[in-house]
Amino acid sequence: MYLNSIYIVLLSGGSGTRLWPLSNDSRSKQFLKVLRDECGNHVSMVQRTFAQIERTIPQADITVATCASQERILRLQVGADCKVVVEPERRDTAPAIMLACEHLHSVQGIDNDDVVIVLPIDSYVDDSYFDRIVDVAAAVKNNVADICLLGAEPTYPSEKYGYIVPSSSTGSPRLVERFIEKPDSGTAADLISKGALWNNCVFGFKLGYVLNIINNYGSYQDFADLRARYSELPINSFDYEVVENADSIAVVPYSGPWADLGTWNTLSAEMADRKSGHTVLDSSTCENTHVINELDIPLIVSGINDAVVVATVDGILVCSKEQSPRLKELVSLI
Repeated sequence: MYLNSIYIVLLSGGSGTRLWPLSNDSRSKQFLKVLRDECGNHVSMVQRTFAQIERTIPQADITVATCASQERILRLQVGADCKVVVEPERRDTAPAIMLACEHLHSVQGIDNDDVVIVLPIDSYVDDSYFDRIVDVAAAVKNNVADICLLGAEPTYPSEKYGYIVPSSSTGSPRLVERFIEKPDSGTAADLISKGALWNNCVFGFKLGYVLNIINNYGSYQDFADLRARYSELPINSFDYEVVENADSIAVVPYSGPWADLGTWNTLSAEMADRKSGHTVLDSSTCENTHVINELDIPLIVSGINDAVVVATVDGILVCSKEQSPRLKELVSLI
């Protein structure tokens, strides 16, 4: 089914603490130019996502929901005319999506029956992912369910992701039976055997559906009024606040690659170069080690395997890739 237009809201938030010291409040992970495009140019996750949408869903109308500290770099990377909705404060994904929907309604003037797809701005996927986004939009348009999700077919029993359990293991879209958040590996393996999918945090719905939910928290005249009273909205994720309370939920399966490049071990696997900056990396004694140096002094790395070494004005990191997911709790100590 071809839709004349699909309104896409890209969520761009977070400080990327797990990628410290390269990532921070103003330069979060999605803006780091550590990937390469098909021409070999360095690009960020944001630029990669925009290019993929423009290539695969030319009818898409894109709005980015973000925070004030990221607006400037966002416009620098994707263009000053990019539609941006800026949160007055960080309150998790539920209020951010609600604010973006009110902007679509009262500022951009789209209809209540128009299809809105919300997705992270920094998922590392191939183009077939966006073909399935169109399928999600078609399911919403055809009233398959109040909310339609995208779920990746798992490649291993991960304990890091949430799982969507559909009522059937075949067909598309599939009605959703329940959700399981970050199970142990044994439970995950059992869920996968029953057709469970990784939750990609992709949400499809008709605009009017979320506008009606906003009314549960108060009577708001327009976007400016909702933004001024933003603190009245709940500090909660869209999954918990909205999706799990929906009367009907469907999911479209996606069988291609999907990765959250939120830690040094996952990001470095996709990085274009093993080293950058004023760096000497002894390749004869270093295997699977990545080095980034943003300082004006030289950095030499030798005899270290399976690690990341990063030096910036914000700090210096030397960490094994295996332990890099723990970085967030360690950064909190400083």
